[in-house]
Amino acid sequence: MEVSEALRQRRSINFFDPNREIPEGVLEAVLEEANLAPSSFNLQPWEVILVKDKDNKRRLRECAFNQPKVEEASAVLIVAGDPMAVENHIDPVLESMIRLGYMKAEDAARTRPMPFKLYGEPDSERRRLFAAKNASLFAMSVMVAAMGHGLSTHPMDGFDEAKVKETFGIPDRLVIPMLIAVGYLKEGVTLLPRGMRRPLEGFLHRERF
Repeated sequence: MEVSEALRQRRSINFFDPNREIPEGVLEAVLEEANLAPSSFNLQPWEVILVKDKDNKRRLRECAFNQPKVEEASAVLIVAGDPMAVENHIDPVLESMIRLGYMKAEDAARTRPMPFKLYGEPDSERRRLFAAKNASLFAMSVMVAAMGHGLSTHPMDGFDEAKVKETFGIPDRLVIPMLIAVGYLKEGVTLLPRGMRRPLEGFLHRERF
């Protein structure tokens, strides 16, 4: 499927087929493709908790204001962003850049302090925004890749983040921008036409606002 076609066909569906499982390896392929998403300084500050077990989906549904699609979808991805990716990922990222010929060692040494200056301390709001923004880039890539593999998705913002962290053992420092329900449209369900989209002239500002 062409990328433009995947973007045009992607819909956020509410009615998943609870009896249809995703074949082995497909979700892993989706995540590997989504892992090519861009990120600031290539720090890739995302973590994913894959929830497929029925009991765990039931627990996650309780964290998500009892939304049925959490249990009905074949799987739900808890997408998290890690503010500590600056500390944890910067050195292997720069080592790779040197190895691949993008920069010399002295250039990497000059680059290394930059994300620390840009995003501040690990517990700062700038760090949390860094983690959430980049994890959201990854999440959108997940949904496009899933469409390319014949899967439907629904990004979910309706959940109790603290409860999700407590239930699934997620470190408190992580930010959870969204859950993504993944599966197949329930048989017999016909989607209504896509909802209103603002026209280009409604949001495009050329050169300045």
